[in-house]
Amino acid sequence: MRDLPFPVRDANAMGGADNLGNLPEWDLTDLYASEEAPELARDLDWLEGECAAFAADYEGKLAELDAAALLACVQRNEKINAVAGRIMSFAGLRYYQLTTDAERAKFLSDMQEKITVFTTPLVFFTLEINRIEDDVLGAHFAANPDLARYEPVFRRIRAMKPYQLSDELEKFLHDLGVVGDAWERLFDETIAGLTFTVDGEELNIEGTLNLLTEQDRSKREAAARELARVFQENIKTFARVHNTQAKEKEIVDRWRKMPTAQTGRHLSNDVEPEVVEALREAVVAAYPKLSHRYYDLKRKWLGLDVMQVWDRNAPLPMEDTRTVTWEDAEKTVMEAYAAFDPRMADIAAPFFSKGWIDAAVKPGKAPGAFAHPTVTEVHPYVMLNYLGKPRDVMTLAHELGHGVHQVLAADQGEMLSSTPLTLAETASVFGEMLTFRKMLDQAETPEQRKVLLAGKVEDMINTVVRQIAFYDFECKLHAARREGELTPDDINALWMSVQAESLGPAFEFMDGYETFWAYIPHFVHSPFYVYAYAFGDGLVNALYSVYESGAEGFEDKYFEMLRAGGSKHHKELLAPFGLDASDPKFWDQGLSMISGFIDELEAMEG
Repeated sequence: MRDLPFPVRDANAMGGADNLGNLPEWDLTDLYASEEAPELARDLDWLEGECAAFAADYEGKLAELDAAALLACVQRNEKINAVAGRIMSFAGLRYYQLTTDAERAKFLSDMQEKITVFTTPLVFFTLEINRIEDDVLGAHFAANPDLARYEPVFRRIRAMKPYQLSDELEKFLHDLGVVGDAWERLFDETIAGLTFTVDGEELNIEGTLNLLTEQDRSKREAAARELARVFQENIKTFARVHNTQAKEKEIVDRWRKMPTAQTGRHLSNDVEPEVVEALREAVVAAYPKLSHRYYDLKRKWLGLDVMQVWDRNAPLPMEDTRTVTWEDAEKTVMEAYAAFDPRMADIAAPFFSKGWIDAAVKPGKAPGAFAHPTVTEVHPYVMLNYLGKPRDVMTLAHELGHGVHQVLAADQGEMLSSTPLTLAETASVFGEMLTFRKMLDQAETPEQRKVLLAGKVEDMINTVVRQIAFYDFECKLHAARREGELTPDDINALWMSVQAESLGPAFEFMDGYETFWAYIPHFVHSPFYVYAYAFGDGLVNALYSVYESGAEGFEDKYFEMLRAGGSKHHKELLAPFGLDASDPKFWDQGLSMISGFIDELEAMEG
């Protein structure tokens, strides 16, 4: 998902010059034909029985298994994950298509509860893996190459060993997970149900955020002030969600004796805290030469003495406001992918023809964009809210990159295909960069080139600077919550403490902007997720520099990296390219690409 303003209107209902063409919708029948499908009932029955049988066969016995028996155990667990994942993918995707539908919300909740109950007996699996002695496990890997393939999974599970609780407490926390899910759903449903009135037109949040990219400054201001008004009306609900989620996390972290609120995320990302801190320090140090410098340029282009928050994503005065049809968007992205390597276009093609993309904007549909991998025996699904802006083309390129990555990694199987968040953005940002470079090469005038460069810089600032500012906000929020309940004003103050620093002196902040933390879903769904965007952007910028240098065999190495899925650590993945994310200079290399684009924009002014 992206932290960018996404459009919202029923695109298929538009006519004339605004017609976007035939926007695809999901066909979920590759998962299940319907919520009443006999295959779904069969899988639920199988899952309930197999979870019970798995526990009966293995609980208390993992340390005694030989290598072959441990492999059989792992493969049975993997099959359980695949069936549960298929059910939850189907329920979740149906829900995201229409989050305001009570029946779909109930179906998702019912499936979550059933699968939580069925899988509770499996909690012992990871706990007992962590009780196997290192030398015993090493001997098993040496004796059985098929088992050794799962070594990265065991390594990540065993990284949690110091923070493991008793079996009984772990089962309790597993069961309690549905309560945390309910708070997330409250957030989602509250956001989806908000209505905003701008110039007499009633809009949802996507439509209102989209107005922040309008040429008409008065419309942008009206949208920003209406966002602030509605967020303020609902601020107690958002503050309650954040307080509860942060407190729940603090309790679990305290019981697990995790040293920081961020430790759990670093462990799940398979990344060292010092690597994340090096990234953060490099980005914060670069604020003046990145966001501060760019927004001062933009302020001049807009003819303003000072920018307001509603000018941050404003189009440039010379920007072409044409609408990009879906057909043109598909052509642009597919040609960019094919120019890099025809194999990439071949993998992407079925997304457009087989109902793997849901592109139109509809009332009640979830905001934003994402690529969901479902399970390795099916295929990913991409969700967009497409309204034909050049940025929407970039979003298509981004999410399709995720899809290509997920297809390539699927051969690793259910337990090894999933990449940590830090690496999950690699193919998406790379796909975006390929598409951007193609559009830049096609620019017919200096003005078009300037607009494209400025748009890319803004996207990169949103992906790097803005996300690291979000990360700092979350760090402050969780630290403050450990000292006690936070009022809405407390959270507002924390938000504002990072905004001026990251955006720079070109901005003034209107009254009400202090509540704009309220609508960011990552804070609720995935604490500290956001630094993965900056990690991915920096990594891809460094990778792209290697590609541009004409490095021999780059394409084959790139595909091998994507095929690896979650089977390799970031050091192993980057080594073939001569890159190392643990080197502090690595991040400067990535940031210099953004700085270079700003240099070019400044040179155009001369």
